[in-house]
Amino acid sequence: MAVGLLMISVFPSVFLRHDLTGSWDEITEFFGITFILLGQIFRASARGHKSEHSASGSALIQGGPYALVRNPMYLGILLIGLGIVLMLFRWWMLLIFLPIFSMRYVPLIFKEEKKLALAFPREYLQYKKKVPRLFPRLNWLLRKDVSEYLPLKSAWLKKDLGSILAVLLITIFVESWEDISHEGGMVYLREATGMAIAVALFVCLVVYLSARTERRHVSAKSKTD
Repeated sequence: MAVGLLMISVFPSVFLRHDLTGSWDEITEFFGITFILLGQIFRASARGHKSEHSASGSALIQGGPYALVRNPMYLGILLIGLGIVLMLFRWWMLLIFLPIFSMRYVPLIFKEEKKLALAFPREYLQYKKKVPRLFPRLNWLLRKDVSEYLPLKSAWLKKDLGSILAVLLITIFVESWEDISHEGGMVYLREATGMAIAVALFVCLVVYLSARTERRHVSAKSKTD
């Protein structure tokens, strides 16, 4: 990230996009910020679910986001990266980002899979057959309520609040500066509306997931009592 920021500050015209205007610019920015926020939810949900159900790694987690994909935290990082590229960079930066992501995280994924296979030989083999590695199955997504595979608690979100705000604010600042300097304040205000809608939807999703998770927790606790 430090190298990336340095390259952007030295050669902004090379990496940052200026060629998209009008509706296409608004569409890419909307999906960009949506991917960033959704990726942050995946990371917070995966980390929180793991810390609550197997902080020491003594159990194989198969619920929550781990029922959707085997590596939800890495999926979250991928979504965040794609979102940043959509919001700020020229399209060819995808050809740089995706190989860098693969070189950085694919070896980690395989390394962790080997450890899990050794620690939970029978369980992990069955789990591996049922759940994809990184990309969720569309039919599974449509059958389940989102709160089933993305549980969320306010305590989990607070732990990642610093990184969420840092990524979001830096990205929005750079994007806003680019838009205002090249298109003017009035054009930016229209584009900012789309980003505000995406953030509002994110807040609504967080509230919904938190409420559903808490309700499910209370229900499970009452049954055990």
